[in-house]
Parts: sequence; structure tokens; C-alpha cells
Amino acid sequence: MADAVPAGFERHFRRSPLTDPWEPIYSRRTDKAVIIGLRAAEPHLNSRGLVHGGLLTTLADNAMGLSCALHIEGGPRLLTANLTVDFLSVAERGQWIEIDTVFVKPGRTMSFAQAFITADGNVCARANAVFRVVAPKA
Repeated sequence: MADAVPAGFERHFRRSPLTDPWEPIYSRRTDKAVIIGLRAAEPHLNSRGLVHGGLLTTLADNAMGLSCALHIEGGPRLLTANLTVDFLSVAERGQWIEIDTVFVKPGRTMSFAQAFITADGNVCARANAVFRVVAPKA
């Protein structure tokens, strides 16, 4: 079934005005990462009919930040200090897009992460990020 959502994924728990037009977005939590996924559709495409790199970048930022937060006690806020994405291939309408954080190095002031973005299981991008750890607002 082309519209099927893989087992273990549920509607993403973190909503944002930026990502609302891209819904439905899904996520799956493990003890080490928050994996984000979606089925590529019209709102996710650029003018060439391919999944837009900005969407992939935004979701990678979200997945890596949430994954870093799993490794830090105290409910920190994480602010993106640096984010790079290497686009290795394209993603197309109908494909299942998944962002899986595979490396996290948590710290007291800075946290580091790397994620792979796949389209139907094939790597289409690699992302790296550095997050500034900020104490929660009182």
C-alpha cells in the first residue's frame, strides 16, 4: 500500500506553525533517537516535482535536536548553532521520507548530531548539526 505508514510511527508529537502545512508528519521514539517520517506529497515538492531540500533540512534539524534532548537531563532547550546538509540523491512524491539520527554527542553547553535522510530506504541526504544547550525558561 503506497500510503502506508511504517509500523511504530505515530503522528509527530511536536507541532509548529512552520511544519503545519506539511502535515501529516510522523515520528517514532527509541531510547537513543526521535525518528521523523512522512509520505512525500504535493506540499513537500519544489517546482521540479521533487521533495524540497528546505523541507528535508527543517525535518533533519527537528529530528537531531529532539534526539539530542533525549540524552540531556533537565529538559534543556536546544538552539541550532550550525546545520549542514549534503544532498546525495533526490526524493520524489509518494516515497516514505525518514530522518534517523545515528550519532549524538551530548554536552553541557554544546551537543552534536548526525542524521541520514532516506527516501524509501535509500539515502538521499546526510545532515550534521551543533546545538547550543540553554537552560529552560523559568
